[in-house]
Amino acid sequence: MKKQFIILGLSLIIATTGCSKDSANRDIYEESGNTINVNNKGNELYREGGSRNVRNMSNDYGFVRHQKSPVEGDQGGAEHYATIDREKVANIISELSTDIPNVNDVATLVTDQEVLIAYSSDTKDRNTTADQVKRTAMSVVPGYYHVYVTDDTRHMRDVENLANLNTTSRNARNSVNHLIKLMKDSPQGKPMDENEDENGASQGDM
Repeated sequence: MKKQFIILGLSLIIATTGCSKDSANRDIYEESGNTINVNNKGNELYREGGSRNVRNMSNDYGFVRHQKSPVEGDQGGAEHYATIDREKVANIISELSTDIPNVNDVATLVTDQEVLIAYSSDTKDRNTTADQVKRTAMSVVPGYYHVYVTDDTRHMRDVENLANLNTTSRNARNSVNHLIKLMKDSPQGKPMDENEDENGASQGDM
C-alpha cells in the first residue's frame, strides 16, 4: 500500500513539473515557433479608415517584442522582410507625400529593394521638395531600401506600368534599372548622411 502511495505521489510531482515547464515556455515561445509578443495582435500591418490627416487611429501604443529563436541556427527572424505588403507601403508613401507642400500627385512603386516615386509639383525649390519626398519614403521602408524620385510627370505612367511586373517577371530588373537611370536626371535631394548618397546607397551597395 505504501509503495502505491509513493508511486502516486511521484507521478503527481512529475505531472506538476511538466505543466509548469509548458506554461513557462508558452509565456516566451508560442507553439507556432513565432517568438513575437505583441500588445494588440492583428493581421493588418497598417490600419485603414478614418481621416487621412489623423496620424494615429488608435489610443493604444504599439508594442512588439521579438526574441531570438531557441533553436540554434534558426534564422526565422529574417522572414518579416518577405512579409511586407508592398502595395500598402506604396499607399502610405503616396498619401504621406501628398501632405508635403507643393506636391499634388504621387505615384509610388515598391520593389524588393527600391522605392520609385514620380510626382507632380509646383514647387520653386525642386531639390528641397525632392529631399522631402525621398525622406518621407525612407521613414517608411526598411533601411536597406534605396529611394529614387522624379518630378518629371512623364515618368508617372512609367512607374505605373512597372506595377504589372514582379520579381519573377522576365526583364523586370532591367526595366526597373532603366527607369531609375531616367529618374536620376531629376533632383534627388541631399545625401542621406556621410555614408550614404542621396538615394540611400552606401559605397558597398554601389
